[in-house]
Amino acid sequence: MTLKLQTIICSTRPGRVGPSIAKWFNEFANADGRFESELVDLAEFELPIYNEPNHPRLQKYEHDHTKAWSKSVDAADAYVYVIPEYNYCPPPSFTNALDYVYTEWNYKPCGFVSYGGVSGGLRSAQLAKQLVTTLKMMPMMEGVMVQMPWNLLDENKVFQASEHHEGSGKAMLEELEKWARALQSIRGKG
Repeated sequence: MTLKLQTIICSTRPGRVGPSIAKWFNEFANADGRFESELVDLAEFELPIYNEPNHPRLQKYEHDHTKAWSKSVDAADAYVYVIPEYNYCPPPSFTNALDYVYTEWNYKPCGFVSYGGVSGGLRSAQLAKQLVTTLKMMPMMEGVMVQMPWNLLDENKVFQASEHHEGSGKAMLEELEKWARALQSIRGKG
């Protein structure tokens, strides 16, 4: 059975660099062959600040945006969040998206492709790892860090990965596959 990976663009702001990095990683993951990876743009779901009347654990969603997000999240066995750093933190769009659903995230592994200035978004990814554990997710220690991503775009805004990005990505995908297969049995899918 082919494992399903979602490469999720977490920034929703206009002018973001995330889609270029995410497109590279999604293609990289598909070429690696461990997963069937799908590119998911959080901006397309247009999730307002959490507005469901019921606790997400109940899965009694009233809004179409929540139902669409739930269906998307539920379809994956693992996730890679392409995440910027805003004031040492993940963007609010990421936290809000996590909060919208609960059971759909449970017992799935995730990794991070972080980006930002000189820190490469590491502080954001570190805080995000704490957040996902409350949803019973397993964050990978391995990750991809992209420093100064605006300097790594060609004239067509295509991200130009370096050897260390690819090496880090391969290591993360190896671990994601191990955890995704192991956690399938907990979810009753293995």
